[in-house]
Amino acid sequence: MAKLLTDFSRLCIHTITTKPWSLEECLSNYRKAGVPAVTVWRQWLEPQGLEASARMLQDSGLRVTSLCRGGFFPAVSEDGRNHALDDNRRAIAEAHAIGAPLIVLVCGAVPGMPLSEARKQIAEGIAAVLPEARAAGVKLSIEALHPMFSDARSAVNSLTDANDMAAELDDDHVGVTVDVYHVWWDSRLEAEIRRAGRRILSFHVCDWRTPTRDLLNDRGLMGEGCIDIRGIRSWVEKAGFTGDIEVEIFSDAWWATDQHAFVEKIKAAYLAHC
Repeated sequence: MAKLLTDFSRLCIHTITTKPWSLEECLSNYRKAGVPAVTVWRQWLEPQGLEASARMLQDSGLRVTSLCRGGFFPAVSEDGRNHALDDNRRAIAEAHAIGAPLIVLVCGAVPGMPLSEARKQIAEGIAAVLPEARAAGVKLSIEALHPMFSDARSAVNSLTDANDMAAELDDDHVGVTVDVYHVWWDSRLEAEIRRAGRRILSFHVCDWRTPTRDLLNDRGLMGEGCIDIRGIRSWVEKAGFTGDIEVEIFSDAWWATDQHAFVEKIKAAYLAHC
């Protein structure tokens, strides 16, 4: 079992976690709360533009852990696939501009498309944008999503899938993200984390509520559900991961609360359950 966390030096919060706040509010309020790192979702860059966002992040003093998200490679038409490649190239440029060392890939799926074909298109899409990622010094991290999202969000549905794809691509700029919400159920998880080893680029935490009221927007605060978060952290750290522990919570319930109080609850839950 992992040792208890005693400080917030590795705590990172995703801007989507405090969805009601703008980028400026996230940066100011995280800093005041003693949160040292942020993962930026791309829609938080849009209101003030990329250049102003980059300045805000640099001036904030917060560490930029990653940019979310790239991916969504599969499409039924060549135009659709090219549009996805263009969008991922923009994401790489955005990550470089804000100083994010990696982009998390939600790889995509198309309803009715065989998963084998979607996975093939995903691997081809990542390979196609790798030259830009290498040139920018930005890594691409394949995130496995829970099988309940395999219809339209991702054909990469287990850490085995993600590891297989990363191994196939075999590039220093490609790795995997371990998100406890998506992989906690997998009987092969410990072995696949060990297999991933140094390819683990990021680690996301939240909890699985029972019962789950919404498939997308009902993630729990750590300790609010049934995931052995600390146990999974022990596995990723044994595999060599020493990076930030990123709190990524999609929750209509938590978004409706006072976000200052929510951040304080995140900090308490981080120490108690991560």
